[in-house]
Amino acid sequence: MLSEQSTPVVRATLPAVGAAIDEIATVFYRKLFAAHPDLLRDLFNRGNQANGQQRQALAGSIAAFAGMLLDHPDTRPDAMLARIAHKHASLGITADQYKIVNEHLLAAISDVLGEAVTPQVADAWDEVYWLMANALIALEARLYEQHGTPEGGTWRPMTVVARHEETPDALALTLRPADGTPAPAFRPGHYVSVQVELPDGARQIRQYSLSSAPGCPEWRITVKRVRAGDGPAGEVSSWLHEQARVGDVLTASAPFGDLTLPDGDGPLLLASAGIGGTPMLAMLNHLVDSGSSRPVVVVHADRTPTDHAHRDELHALVDELPQAALHLWYEDPGHAAPAPAPSSPSARVTVSAGRADVSALPLPSDVTTYLCGPLPFMRTLRGALLGRGLPPQAIHYEVFGPDLWLGQS
Repeated sequence: MLSEQSTPVVRATLPAVGAAIDEIATVFYRKLFAAHPDLLRDLFNRGNQANGQQRQALAGSIAAFAGMLLDHPDTRPDAMLARIAHKHASLGITADQYKIVNEHLLAAISDVLGEAVTPQVADAWDEVYWLMANALIALEARLYEQHGTPEGGTWRPMTVVARHEETPDALALTLRPADGTPAPAFRPGHYVSVQVELPDGARQIRQYSLSSAPGCPEWRITVKRVRAGDGPAGEVSSWLHEQARVGDVLTASAPFGDLTLPDGDGPLLLASAGIGGTPMLAMLNHLVDSGSSRPVVVVHADRTPTDHAHRDELHALVDELPQAALHLWYEDPGHAAPAPAPSSPSARVTVSAGRADVSALPLPSDVTTYLCGPLPFMRTLRGALLGRGLPPQAIHYEVFGPDLWLGQS
């Protein structure tokens, strides 16, 4: 909760800070990386810095947090904080790094807003920052404790034991701890960070969902190759596609993520697009392994059947669930070989041309929804589900990369 003296100051200055937050974030990162170039080399995603997405995510989270402090002073935005904390823990963030961020963020606010940043204004925004930072530090400390590791120490060597090219742009890698022990358990929906050393010596980190069954002794990640287009080619995804071979050792974090499948028997809607289907595979694997009879509607959208990673596996998993239905949308259905015929009449499959449309799907009013895929896809589906009367708290999502949806969903 903001102090009495800071609340009116933040309320009065939030419009100005919000209007300039993108410029503030730009100046902040410039100052931060000038003082600590190792952070850009070995921690921050250089691709997301180049395309501006990390800047937008930082701006959105700060503005959203300040607005929540003003609009809901007695409520902490746990959902937003948990999402950030899990990502930070997967990167090995430590409490002392928050002091570095604070120094350069406040300097950026002063540089951009100039004389408007009086000592009183600076103190008020310093309080906003530390309310958010201390909440995240506490959450991250609990996450590290749950994994039995010291702060920032969740990294472990993992050996590549299998490699399979699912599609021309999707590579599945199966990983096992380098010491030969079974891979740590995870919850369906968790992801891990993978760190690789690039030719220039940088140690870049990316997150990948675990797509295997949670009880397996090995982990599986599926890496979509990011090709050059509107932005640069993906550094880590390209390296993994070109260099990772069976027997190689990668550095990976413990499993993290707040989009996990809850226990229970209530109905589910699992909706994904593109590589966003990977966490849904872990959820479906878990439902199959646990003998679940939950009603499950699975929606997946892709460019073509050929681009659909783990397509046959998705059909097989849905086929094994007694109350599951699969609805596929392909922008170009093409002439791909048909998927295996379902062995059970209760496993219903439809394939449509175009973009996913959930407006007419039969869904119970108490369905819990999980979304994963590009932001436009998730925004469209979320809007359609809200239009059907689903409560916002029943719609959960996962974003690969910077979360540009913070405070909006």
